[in-house]
Amino acid sequence: MRTLILLATLLLVNTASASIALFSDGRNMKIETYTVEEETIHLTMQGGGKLSLPIARIERIVDDEVVTPEVVEEVRKIVEDGGVFPRRSWRFHETSQPLFQSKYNDIIIEASRQFDVDAALVSAVIKAESDYNPRIVSHKGARGLMQLMPATAKRFGVTNSFDPRENIFGGTRYLRWLLKKFDGNADLAVAAYNAGEGNVWKYEGVPPFRETVNYINRIAKHIRRAIETEVIPRDTVAASTAVSLR
Repeated sequence: MRTLILLATLLLVNTASASIALFSDGRNMKIETYTVEEETIHLTMQGGGKLSLPIARIERIVDDEVVTPEVVEEVRKIVEDGGVFPRRSWRFHETSQPLFQSKYNDIIIEASRQFDVDAALVSAVIKAESDYNPRIVSHKGARGLMQLMPATAKRFGVTNSFDPRENIFGGTRYLRWLLKKFDGNADLAVAAYNAGEGNVWKYEGVPPFRETVNYINRIAKHIRRAIETEVIPRDTVAASTAVSLR
């Protein structure tokens, strides 16, 4: 079995300092740097030159692509060995509630029930994305509690990403779409939430990006801890992951 220590070491050794801009039309572009200015994003190309365009045309920016075949294979094996998330249904269940105390829990439960997504998973994504800050804007231009890029917000019916209810409903709807697209596999769905579904398909699994691997580990850690302390009842879990990533 591979461990998180080994994977983290590989990522540190083999990571290339590059970013990838994912466009809303499905195209990818490697970039050197980027800046966000209100509704405009400025991209600096690796080979020189700059491009400015509406931020709504960018699905997301992914940092630190790892492209060596060894790392691609290592990440794929971890998913095949059981993944970092417990093996369970990620559909809504009354006994699986939000994992953190917040004034948004009623909205999380309502959205989770409507879109049939585990409320604990939704809350863990919010914790990782924004730490429950509804007004936060990332340096990449993602907004609100579930850090929706403008293109993603539009895609899932959100007109105001700073409205907590709209944001949570849009982000939860997106999670349901991803879980359905990846047959209930939380590793792949959560990786796609971070890096885009196109990259999951491209690498046939969790993309070997340091940012994405760290992201799914951070969210899965909250879920595993909740199961260990029985905040999430064990009888809702089909089987624990065979890979230790603590």
